[in-house]
Amino acid sequence: MNNTMTRSAYVAAALLLSITAANAAEMLTNKDGMTLYVFDKDKAGVSSCYDDCAVKWPANMGKEGDALTEGWTLAKRTDGTMQLAFEGKPTYLFEGDAKKGDMTGDGVGGVWHIIKG
Repeated sequence: MNNTMTRSAYVAAALLLSITAANAAEMLTNKDGMTLYVFDKDKAGVSSCYDDCAVKWPANMGKEGDALTEGWTLAKRTDGTMQLAFEGKPTYLFEGDAKKGDMTGDGVGGVWHIIKG
């Protein structure tokens, strides 16, 4: 019976790890592997996250001349810098994410969401 319980626990743990890995593989990340987010209050190609918001949710920056893949564009910020946008939505990082795979900002305030790839 001990072997059966151990095997069941192992199977459950393996299943949980594969689900977590599958979810993490679906979300978009920056070049450093950090989770990217979109903000519901943004309009197409226009960021509305500045000042205190931008401290907690730093813009995912790009620059003119970056080689962009399908779905990616640049959105000009009010200071003239360029922010990467996915499908027209400016993208952000979250200050609460400490390492690759963290997605602690998903759902914050009901207006921040990870980007599913």
